[in-house]
Formats: sequence, C-alpha cells, structure tokens
Amino acid sequence: MPTSHDSGYKLLFSNPLIVRDLIQGFIDDPWLQKLDFSTLEPVKGHYVSEDLRDRADDVVWRVKSGEEWLYLYLLIEFQSRSDRFMALRMMVYVGLLYQDLIRNKQLGPHGLLPPVLPIVLYNGERRWRAPVTLADLLPKVPAFLAPLQPQMRYLLIDEGAIPTDTLARLPRNLVAAIFKLEQPQTPEAVQALVTELEAATRSDDYAAVRRIVAIWIRTALIRNRKYPILLPELDDLQELRIMLSQRIEQWAEGYLAAGRMEGRMEGRVEGRVEGRMEGRLEGEIGVLTRLLSRRFGPLPSWAETRLNAATEQALADWTDAVLDAASLVDVLGPPPADH
Repeated sequence: MPTSHDSGYKLLFSNPLIVRDLIQGFIDDPWLQKLDFSTLEPVKGHYVSEDLRDRADDVVWRVKSGEEWLYLYLLIEFQSRSDRFMALRMMVYVGLLYQDLIRNKQLGPHGLLPPVLPIVLYNGERRWRAPVTLADLLPKVPAFLAPLQPQMRYLLIDEGAIPTDTLARLPRNLVAAIFKLEQPQTPEAVQALVTELEAATRSDDYAAVRRIVAIWIRTALIRNRKYPILLPELDDLQELRIMLSQRIEQWAEGYLAAGRMEGRMEGRVEGRVEGRMEGRLEGEIGVLTRLLSRRFGPLPSWAETRLNAATEQALADWTDAVLDAASLVDVLGPPPADH
C-alpha cells in the first residue's frame, strides 16, 4: 500500500478483532488457527535503531499459545512499490523487538526469546516482487560459510494478488471486506460492502470496530481518485450505511457522468487532459480544506498557500493524516519561518 495509507491501517489494526480476522482469514496454518485469539493484546514498545530512527509506530501484538506467549509482529509499511530489501528491514525490526523484550525482562520460559510471526501487509497497485527471504539477497557462498549467514523470512500478504473468490468465501471477515473496499468499486458495490460490514458487526463486542471502520471507510471514499464522495463526519457504520443509502443515487449519477466524460475525453489534446487533472486537484484541495477547518478551525494564510501548491500525492498524505493528527502542524508541517 502507498505510504499515505499508513495512518488509516494503523487505526484499523489497532483493534484485536481485525488482527484476529487477518490471521484466521489469510494465514492457512492449523497451529495458528487454534490460538486463543481472545488473549490478543497489544505490546507497548519503544524501539530505536542504531541510527536513532524511532520504530514506536509499528503494530505489535501478542497472543497466548497454551501457557506461553507468541509475539505477532505486524509491520504496517505500505508502499506504492515493492521494497527489495524488506527482508533485511524485517530482520532489523524483529531484532529491535527482541532487544526491547530483553531490556524489559519479558523473556519466555528458561530465559528464551519468544517466537515471532513477521507479516508484511501490502496493497500497492503492482504485485510485490521483492524477495521474502534474506537468503535471496545474499550471494552463494561455500558450504562452510552458508550456515553462518543471517536467516530471515517474512510472510507477505499482497492484497491485490488475493483472488476475488477467496474474499467472497469470507463473508463475515472484517479484513476481507476491507480488502474488497480497497479495490475499484462502483457506488452500488461500496454500499453493499458497507451493508455487509454493518450486519457483521452489530453485536456489542464490535462497538469499537464499528467506529474505526466507519472512520476509515469515510476517509477512503473521500480520497477515491476516480469517484470521491464527501460525507459528513461519521464514527458509526450504521450511520454510514444510512448516509450512503440516502446519497447513493446522486453518487451513482456522478459515477456514470464521470465515465461518460472520460469516454468523450479520449483522443482529445493533452491540454484538455491537464485541465481535467487541475480540476480534480482543485476538488481534492476543497475537500481537504473543509476537513482541516472542521478539525482545527479557520486556516491561516500559510496553510491555504501550501494546500493550493500541493501535489496529488501530498494531498493524499495529508488527507490520511487528518485521521489521528492532534494539530494542523501535524498534518501540513510547520509554517514558514516568516509566519
């Protein structure tokens, strides 16, 4: 997934029920399936690498296996393309986790380090091509050296590579529904998926899930590159489903109109295409301006200037940051020195 989606996925995977559905729905291992997921709990760590880059934002969970703990290490590192050296990075992150466990005296029986399940969750448009083992990044060496080389392998979950029929076989799996929403969808399909999610989360056990999924879906719909829909601030799936049902006809008309417009635009001069891009950027700037104003009040002049000069990627990054930013500076960065 592009880096701009980090905050949204961090929000989603802060909930144990979503973590449970990721493991149960997308890792085919009998031993993992038998774990007691009611014991899932987040691990609060503060990991600093040798170059002093903080890793505190990584998502780490642990779950009991019998009388022992199994640490599940989920790296939320979503990018627009494969990272060739991800296996090396995962080895470093797991090492930092182990250092933190040693420092806090959280070792297993007999002073052993606990096992780790390293997962990379990816939803870039192109399929993941990077090696999943460190061995594939190393040259072939003589037999004496081979067993002395570092070993690391991570589990890759490439959302775009999961067949649609596989997702369809998981009708009550929250992560499967989220993966489907990440794919291009018509307004009617989005409404059906939201209805599916709302029906699957009606019990009181899912109260927190309803809130974070509603926030994520609303943001995902706002930043939809082809057919964005502006919704009021919502934090409940039922309210979101009702709101979509009220606006679906208007949204669908815009969807069809945009499709017709794209058809008419084919073959026209490049200047026309650039004009449509500028118009789309202006719309995204307007949406983000309203979101920021709702969160932080009237925008200062430097913020408006920065928004009007932003690239499409910057606008996407800032829209995602609105989810959990504490201030305007957290989203747009510090103001210029002359302000």
